[in-house]
Amino acid sequence: MAGGAIVDTAGGKQYPGKLTLYVVFTCVVASTGGLIFGYDIGISGGVTSMDPFLLKFFPEVYRQKQAASKSNQYCQYDNQLLQAFTSSLYLAALVASFFASAVTRILGRKWSMLAGGFTFLVGAALNGAAQNVAMLIVGRMLLGVGIGFANQSVPVYLSEMAPAHLRGMLNIGFQLMITIGILAAELINYGTNKIKGGHGWRVSLALAAVPAVIITVGALFLPDTPNSLMERGHPEASRRMLRRIRGTDDIGEEYADLVAAREISKQVQHPWRNILMRKYRAQLTMAVLIPFFQQVSGINVINFYAPVLFETLGFKGDASLLSSVMTGGVLVLGSVVSMFTVDRLGRRKLFLQGGAQMLVSQIAVGTLIAVRFGTSGVGEMPRGYAAAVVLFICVYVAGFVWSWGALGWLVPSEIFPLEIRSAGQSITVSVNMLFTFVIAQAFLTMLCHMKFGLFYFFAGWVVIMTAFVALFLPETKNVPMEEMVLVWKGHWFWSRFIGDADDIHTGVNVLAST
Repeated sequence: MAGGAIVDTAGGKQYPGKLTLYVVFTCVVASTGGLIFGYDIGISGGVTSMDPFLLKFFPEVYRQKQAASKSNQYCQYDNQLLQAFTSSLYLAALVASFFASAVTRILGRKWSMLAGGFTFLVGAALNGAAQNVAMLIVGRMLLGVGIGFANQSVPVYLSEMAPAHLRGMLNIGFQLMITIGILAAELINYGTNKIKGGHGWRVSLALAAVPAVIITVGALFLPDTPNSLMERGHPEASRRMLRRIRGTDDIGEEYADLVAAREISKQVQHPWRNILMRKYRAQLTMAVLIPFFQQVSGINVINFYAPVLFETLGFKGDASLLSSVMTGGVLVLGSVVSMFTVDRLGRRKLFLQGGAQMLVSQIAVGTLIAVRFGTSGVGEMPRGYAAAVVLFICVYVAGFVWSWGALGWLVPSEIFPLEIRSAGQSITVSVNMLFTFVIAQAFLTMLCHMKFGLFYFFAGWVVIMTAFVALFLPETKNVPMEEMVLVWKGHWFWSRFIGDADDIHTGVNVLAST
């Protein structure tokens, strides 16, 4: 296939060792950092569709919503302040990710998780007690700081703890926890919407404290990874931890590669400057474009605004919340599928298959909406027709979650050499949060103006991102993280940026090509 690496990844260096219960435990605990991200994604769309919430904080939107029953359905939620409620979190996460990079590198991965969980906990308390829009947005920004720290550290932690041949499965635990958080939030929204007195939204927002407590307490019991210990100058502690997580004393080869990576890391005083070097061009490109493509796929239209979107399409009240619960269930099931196929089928096959599935379903949804609402936004959707819309949205969600959803976090976390790993992950998180912010702030306005064409807009991006993977993303399954340079060196395009001397400097050996 055009663009694939000519390195035989399946035949690369395989370190001795096995999957130990200790690794399973640490990865499960660390993965719960995804719960705070997922819960927030799921909860925000639900509360913004609740009338008591809108009446208290966004009365203008509530009036638009009531008037829209006889007018343009596309524009009933078009309000910049309402969108700022959702998007402010991601702006804060973007800024926090740069600070989290330093914490992750200097203090270790677990302390970044701990800081993220605690800050998210404070934000949840402030949101649950909010009396005005300012309190809401300040609380959301604290939630964003927590997510910025957690998303910086958790994927890297999982990739470093996992054996190379199971790295994909264990890393996708993070995506699984994100989707569980989304589903839990949507179920909670469905239940709290029935609370009499109009205070259900407070319960939904305040319950964000539960996943925050889980990751905060869990982080206290997590060890640091051998890679982090080595990077921070603790070689013996790194050796002991490596022996423990691999379940064998035969760790000499893997430990030697960590030492070699550490020697290079010591020479790098400014990782942010070094990441711009020619030999890291491939990794930098992936750190920017993978999270960018992940966001312009349109998934957060579903994640953030599922109840709002379903109400716009004619579903009312509990029906819109229940439909979003269905998509949340698909997210969880899709993550499980990805966990058990990513190390068998590889990253590229999932990316390409998921892209094709997303493209077909996006076009189908746009066309179905166009037929019923046209450009005027006035119309009704019969029950059977609405079921078809929900079906295609679920097909789209499934395609996303086992491709760009899971792999959008996995691939960037596994491709960077140790000396620039924290900076590289920070770029991935910050780009992700920047474009999450843009989509969250602009979607409802885009829906109002682009109407059904918005779904064709996102479908166009799916074509571009799938072509990018086909041409420029090599397969990375089964390749040890400290040997990932071999993947780029064997690629038809990226090999031109890597010289023979770079193999020596990274302390790895060239594999035989196919």
